[in-house]
Amino acid sequence: MFTESPPATADVVVIGAGIIGASCGYELATRGLSVLVVDRGAVAAGTTASGEGNLLVSDKTPGPELTLTQLSLDLWRELPDRLAADLGRTPDLELEDKGGLMVARTAEAAEALRALADDQRKAGVTAEEVAADAAPELEPHLTRELVTTVYYPQDQQVQPVLAATAMLAAAVARGATVVPDAPVTGLQRTSGGFTVQTAAGPVSTPAVVVAAGPWSGRIAALAQGRLPVEPRRGMVLVTEPLPPTVRHKVYDAGYVADVGSASADLVASAVVEATRAGTVLIGSTRERIGFDPLIRVAALRLLAAGAVALFPALGAVTAIRAYGGFRPYSPDHLPVIGPDPAVPGLWYASGHEGAGIGLAPATGRLLGELFVGAPPSTDPSPFAADRPGLAAAYPSTAGDSA
Repeated sequence: MFTESPPATADVVVIGAGIIGASCGYELATRGLSVLVVDRGAVAAGTTASGEGNLLVSDKTPGPELTLTQLSLDLWRELPDRLAADLGRTPDLELEDKGGLMVARTAEAAEALRALADDQRKAGVTAEEVAADAAPELEPHLTRELVTTVYYPQDQQVQPVLAATAMLAAAVARGATVVPDAPVTGLQRTSGGFTVQTAAGPVSTPAVVVAAGPWSGRIAALAQGRLPVEPRRGMVLVTEPLPPTVRHKVYDAGYVADVGSASADLVASAVVEATRAGTVLIGSTRERIGFDPLIRVAALRLLAAGAVALFPALGAVTAIRAYGGFRPYSPDHLPVIGPDPAVPGLWYASGHEGAGIGLAPATGRLLGELFVGAPPSTDPSPFAADRPGLAAAYPSTAGDSA
């Protein structure tokens, strides 16, 4: 399905074969373009593989990101049938209407959670407050030390590696080429666009889409582009397989504030959910420490303590492993989707931080529409590369290839 050598030319080269690059490649291929998707490593092996597969409205405040999320959730529901038309079979994406439960354990947190939920309802989100004494009906093992909870039935879950792989396979069925293990080492601007230098060989193209996750700023700099995206580290604990213990995605109300934090320091808020295999995933941490891959015991202790505070029974459970990844962080917490205004032919789809899996279908759709000049499904201006929120930010030009 995937190949070792790129073609000599392509209408567009997508750099990055994670969930965002896969969606962009698929949407561009559906519009009749010859597409090449390249990646520094295996398909979906970077940030996508480290994600929990969250498709959430619950952690979004009203505004452009929530609007894009609502579009994306509609597209996620359609995606299996769309892919089936290209693949000749319905792929198993492990797409699940899991629902989310946000928990407030103090009066102050409860007041903030109720205000958030009220604002979200005005923006079209289903947010159902559940009294503390009724919460065990949704989550029998949840702590009784809580003030209130809010249930978000629109929250979903997907297996992101399966989803990215299926989208790339559908793109290939439409004529695209996917070349993994081909780091991009240069982007030379030419009179006709770019020569993309990869470890598998050069490619001439009029257009490049940078969808390389936390490495996107470095790749953009190869073409003199300005993209202020940098890595934000996160870690997850994984328990031994358990009998059914956690039914929904359950997280502390402080999670929303941590997602929106601009701090480079370590922040952690409890997020607990089960997998089909019976293991429980415990997140999440955030810190901006570059591409430092070390697993930090202090962060794991915070994760474990937060999980036990929500589900006391987890205190007697063994954690079998921990893993980390790098989210693509942008300074104003919105992704960059669209062209670089100063470099003709250079396009971006990056900076989603922890929301990239949920926002992938809408990102690909919007990028594809803008690329061919079709009417956009949503207002693209909040995601433009030259928006005011990014005016004072500059990307790093140092680093390795992606």
